Amino acid sequence: MHRALASTALAAALLALSGCSDTRAARRYSRERADEALRRLEVVALELGEFAIDGASAVVDGDTIRVKGLDNSLRLLAIDTEETFKTDEERRVFADGWEQYKKAMRGNSARPVKMATPLGEDAKKWAQEFFEGVRKIRLERDHPGEIRDYYGRYLAYVVVEKDGQRMNFNVECVRAGMSPYFVKYGRSRRFHREFLEAQEEAQNAKRGVWDPAKQHYDDYEERHAWWGERERAITRFEKEMAGNPEYVALTRWDALLKLEQRLGQDVVLLGAVNDVQLGDKGPTIVKLGRSRGNDFDVVFFDKDVVLSSGVLHKKGEYVQVRGVVNKFRDRYRNVDRLQVLVSLPGQVLAPSHELEKLLNEHWNGDGKPAPPPPDEPD
Repeated sequence: MHRALASTALAAALLALSGCSDTRAARRYSRERADEALRRLEVVALELGEFAIDGASAVVDGDTIRVKGLDNSLRLLAIDTEETFKTDEERRVFADGWEQYKKAMRGNSARPVKMATPLGEDAKKWAQEFFEGVRKIRLERDHPGEIRDYYGRYLAYVVVEKDGQRMNFNVECVRAGMSPYFVKYGRSRRFHREFLEAQEEAQNAKRGVWDPAKQHYDDYEERHAWWGERERAITRFEKEMAGNPEYVALTRWDALLKLEQRLGQDVVLLGAVNDVQLGDKGPTIVKLGRSRGNDFDVVFFDKDVVLSSGVLHKKGEYVQVRGVVNKFRDRYRNVDRLQVLVSLPGQVLAPSHELEKLLNEHWNGDGKPAPPPPDEPD
């Protein structure tokens, strides 16, 4: 009896040890897989290679998926599907009626807002069907130096082999009408024509967001005008930036390195105004979006310059800023930080509908127009 109990205890102990060993091995494998995925995603390149996914369960919503080994999700380029219902409060307001729901979600916002809609739920289901049975995808970038978005998500096009064909999920999402061609953060450099053609096809067929019978955003005309204004600002900046070391794109991984190299010199930046800290006694600081918690500071010591520049009214919009690169000691973080100092109102260009006519001029930052830029690319 004692011998049998001893044998049972030994077997249980060995099983437990085996289980611990399996768990440790699984954890080690998971860490190794995550490390390998991170190394590949942090590379400065257009094509990142193949990554494993768990089919339909990899879908977070219509424009966000997860790959194995990564905690962060991917932000898929050039698409912006409507939101899925995530809270009881959203569902409660929606239950009061579609028209009332739209008004409540928009509130007093001067700009269109993101909100959950039945079409957002449709987009998620469509994405799940698209990735059903898919176990690997290819990830590609729009620009080798644009690695993450403001929230730290990796930016990517997702390419899938389906039925012997190579398909760009981002383009197919637009073709299915699950999203418009999203240019709020710039047009697609690589697939601009494909997105335009896919959107036209979806509009002509009245699919998804273009179907008047479905419950979706009813302000796409307003959204397109807003996105287009921002896209033109980005496109102009990138044309001017080509071959000009003064121009630094804050969205690129090497932005701070380039700014460091131009310490004490003029630079031209383009960024969205995330916040304005109007100094009472000290300087006014305009924070341009770079990454969450690490916005870039543009500093104005003269309040009249701030007021004249118009930047106070551009929160959430892109502005183009010329200034001198400066380094200062951040006493709170105990680190050296870079900033750009602005001394004249003309060093800030804040595009708006009223300034639309200036979009055809090549701005030099000193108020003097130069020859017009080349025609818009197809």
